[in-house]
Order: sequence, then structure tokens, then C-alpha cells
Amino acid sequence: MTLLAIESATDLVGAALLRDDGALAERTHVGGRAHAELLAPAVEEVCALSGCTLAEVDALTVDVGPGLFTGLRVGVATAKALGQSLGLAVLGVTSLDILAAGALEVAGPERAARVLAVVDARRREVFAAAYGFAGGDAGNGAVDPADVRRDRAEALGPDALADWTEELAAGGPVLVVGDGAVRYLEALAPLPGADLGLAGVVAAPSPATLARLAARRLAAGVAPTAAVDLVPDYRRHPDARINWEERAPQRPPPAADRS
Repeated sequence: MTLLAIESATDLVGAALLRDDGALAERTHVGGRAHAELLAPAVEEVCALSGCTLAEVDALTVDVGPGLFTGLRVGVATAKALGQSLGLAVLGVTSLDILAAGALEVAGPERAARVLAVVDARRREVFAAAYGFAGGDAGNGAVDPADVRRDRAEALGPDALADWTEELAAGGPVLVVGDGAVRYLEALAPLPGADLGLAGVVAAPSPATLARLAARRLAAGVAPTAAVDLVPDYRRHPDARINWEERAPQRPPPAADRS
């Protein structure tokens, strides 16, 4: 299997290509607002590094969010286009699962026994999910983040994030990772039991981690989604729609209703 992973849910944009023999190539860039300009070159670079063409790719995965609206739109659209052109389905993986898997890879099963993954949603909000990895096989990735996830579907403000972190840490140390944790470090750092030492190290979902996690899921029989049916997990209306609604001129009531 030659698996291409596409990542653009946060400010980090990149791709990774994982082959059957375990060889992995990864390229990342800080996207800012240039997700569309940076993603295609990253895909080209990992293919060149791996010595293969896109035609040789036989599995696709993409971060479907939650995250930044523009980044998600670019990444999912790219995955859909590649899937349709190559005749491949696409495995969608959440940004929070990728962060949690990355925390486990970096910290090991003992320190990452309990993880809080936090993605900056902008507008003073974050998306977050908590994970409780067991010992034993957790260190080699046998425990899938999706199987131990406690999700929060709604966006959280800084105070709500701090409250939830404190609640989780009451049961033992919690490793907090992601760019949302970096942004609100001052609010989280004083909380007893909140381990923020790797927040900046595992700040964004990694394309390499996405590739490894997707490969394990595919090997376990998780079915990918038809490219045409793949949708991003925005979790709220895009900023552009909200802004247009707020700026829309107020129409006067019908003549019959005027007083």
C-alpha cells in the first residue's frame, strides 16, 4: 500500500507518503492564509522524495477537522479531487484524533495516559476532546484514539476550556496539546494536574502521524468514504456566512404590518 496523507486543518499545511515497507516522507509548511498555495507543492514534494507518482498512490487520507474553515475546505477539496481522479475512496480522520495520536507518539503511554487535544477555532474559541489511553499496547498505537475519545461537539471559550481541563485533571495528570492549548497557555498553566510541557511540540496535527494512524485504521478494516461523499467537520457556520448575515441590511416590514 502507498498511502498519501493530506493535512491542512490548522496553520500547518503538509502531506506525507507512507509505503508498505514503512518508508515515510513528510513535508510541512506554515500555511497562514496560503493553504491553497502550499498544499499541492507539499504533495509533489513527498511523491518526489518517495520516488513515486500520484498514479502509484492506492490509499488516501485527509484531516477532516475540526479546524480552520479555509484550511479544511482546501484539504478536503484536494482529497476529493485526487480520490475521484485516481478512483480511490478517502479515509477522513479528525484533527483531534491526530493530535492525541501525536501526543502518544511523542510522550509515550505513561505520560500520555490521559490527553486533552485542543484546536484553536479562532474568535476566542477552541475545539477539544479528551482521551484515556490504557497502558500496555498503547505505546505501539494499538489503542485507537477514536475508541477512547470523550468529545465536546461545541466550541469552548477560554473559561469553559479551563473548567473542563480542571475537571479532567482532578482524576490525574492530563497532557494538554494543540495550538488551542498554546494560545490559552496562561489560563491553563496554573491548573493543578495540567501537563502543558508538550503543548508547543504537538501543536498541530502532523501529516506523518495522520498517515500512520490511517494505515492502522485501514489495516483494522475501517472503511474509507467515497470521495464524492467526503465532508469536512466545520462544527459551526463559516465566518463569511456569519459576517454576511450580520451585515445584511434590515428590510422594512411589509406595508400591511407597518404601524
